[in-house]
Amino acid sequence: MSRTDDIRAAALELFTGRGYESTTMADIGAAVGIRGPSLYKHVASKQDVLAQIMTGTMQALIDLHHEAVATTTDPTERLRRATEAHVRYHARHRLEAFVGNREIRSLEEPHLSEVLAMRARYEAGFRALIDSGVAAGRFRVTSARLASYAVLDLGMGVAVWFREDGEITEDAVVWEYGEFALRLVGAKD
Repeated sequence: MSRTDDIRAAALELFTGRGYESTTMADIGAAVGIRGPSLYKHVASKQDVLAQIMTGTMQALIDLHHEAVATTTDPTERLRRATEAHVRYHARHRLEAFVGNREIRSLEEPHLSEVLAMRARYEAGFRALIDSGVAAGRFRVTSARLASYAVLDLGMGVAVWFREDGEITEDAVVWEYGEFALRLVGAKD
């Protein structure tokens, strides 16, 4: 792990526990054993660290979505795979999900616009999957946009409650949430 990765990981922990506004660069430096001023050799600002966390999270989600749907044209299977990738990411990256949702208000321009555009692109990917299922007569929903929001909320909710040592395994949660998404869009066999 690079020093920049260490800084990002420490900031993620601190932003989750204390919040962005209550975390100082000195706090981040102390967490990785670097004096505050030396931290600036590795990162430009606290705002840039937050932006890196949020854009990195969104890019990972977008990439996973594309990988999930790349090998099939079946609308049902594509939505299942995309939902499973979304849920699995949130089960494994709870801190990123927490900071991404809570600290969007702390982002400044141009970072805010960049993250919001990435979020819109990600949601549009789910909406397109749902629209294609509706067009093929495989899904039945009144609003593909609302259905896509509901599917996205499934994964974000997992980030709140899922624990690796809990009674339900990650694979079981991922599979069941894939089923929930298909029911949500009225998938037909």
